[in-house]
Amino acid sequence: MSLARTPTDGGASPRRMLLLAIPTIALGVFAAFLLWALEQLADLLSGVLWDTLPDVLDVDPNGWWIVLILTLTGLAVGIGLRYLPGHGGPDSATTELISPPLRLRVLPGLAVVTVLSLAGGVSLGPENPIIAINVGIIVALFARLLPQVPTQIAVLIAGAATVGALFGTPVAAALLFTGIVAAAKGGGSLWDRLFLPVAAAGAGAITMHLLGAPPLAFDLPTYGSPQAIDLLTGSLVACGAVAVSFAALVAFPILWRGLHALRHPILIPLVGGFLLGILGLIGGPITMFKGLDQIGELLQDPGAYDGTQLAVIAGIKILALLVAAGALFRGGRIFPATFIGVALGMLGHVLIPGLPLGLAVACGILGVILVVARDGWLAIFLGVAIPSDITLLPVLCVIVLPAWLLVSRAPEFRIVPPDPESEDPTTPSAPENSAAHDR
Repeated sequence: MSLARTPTDGGASPRRMLLLAIPTIALGVFAAFLLWALEQLADLLSGVLWDTLPDVLDVDPNGWWIVLILTLTGLAVGIGLRYLPGHGGPDSATTELISPPLRLRVLPGLAVVTVLSLAGGVSLGPENPIIAINVGIIVALFARLLPQVPTQIAVLIAGAATVGALFGTPVAAALLFTGIVAAAKGGGSLWDRLFLPVAAAGAGAITMHLLGAPPLAFDLPTYGSPQAIDLLTGSLVACGAVAVSFAALVAFPILWRGLHALRHPILIPLVGGFLLGILGLIGGPITMFKGLDQIGELLQDPGAYDGTQLAVIAGIKILALLVAAGALFRGGRIFPATFIGVALGMLGHVLIPGLPLGLAVACGILGVILVVARDGWLAIFLGVAIPSDITLLPVLCVIVLPAWLLVSRAPEFRIVPPDPESEDPTTPSAPENSAAHDR
């Protein structure tokens, strides 16, 4: 069945979409449960590594322990990449947020190395791996139970369900997938095409709330009515964040090639873990992990940080993200990039005191996410969601324009190997990255 005749285009009846919504909602709940379980397991292991063991051994978890645990995490991830079936999936540095479905045999190994990375304090989020896991499972389920549904639709449903669960709202998925479904061939209204993805995202988001997942929002002063000067100062902060992110974009392939010159899938994350430990020792725990809880620490008392401290925190987190993404650790770049955006936004507020803190943070996030995710809707969404202030929306819709002009022709924030021989040795061959056999 071609994409032009999918159940989400204008040719599908409301009855058919309603019938397909039933399994779609169930799969949205499933995707959220899987994300919740993975994060719970990672939190449990993290508590052992960073709380229980230091207490038992009577050591300072903020000293040399950081270097030890991150180095051992790199070793454990490397062993998993070398010996687990499927080698832990493709290198996250080379994948997009939504990638082609993986074979089912690859997914357990990907889950294991992802949990190890999250628990060990690696500066990556769960988004890329958990989306890949959910996509692989849901595509296989559709292939067996509803073979008339095309793989593209199954991928959209799985991706939307996981994005909704990750960000706690279906709005993020609706915005993120608008461009994808609008670019697809075929007739029908946009909302017909978004019907099933939004249903999955809503189910995933509600499930995460029922499971008690913390909201993606923080308490900042309300912005209120837009001021003309804020368009200028906000644009300066957003474009400054873009410029800083461009520096990271240039450094990313250089660092990736340097680490991959080590060649061995155990040695690369081992060295990467040691480097992350050194960075964590310098910057402290606030520059480690995926960054969501650490955003709360930053915003809990914004006045506690001066400009130099914020610049150092942002710089170390950028280096940690680049090392983690370049050293074969499995994880996503959106959450740590959001932390970087918050730190740069707070720095902008320090440098331009007249710029309201909430708007400064939103502009910092917007600039970094534009470069890292190359998606204006996601950048605006996170810029509004983190300060939890809808009054920021009108001014952000203007500030995003000059920032996007800077970003629109820049390369993607991911590694594109020039030929198969240059790909990472742990990357599965082409059949491993396809769910066609599940049909």
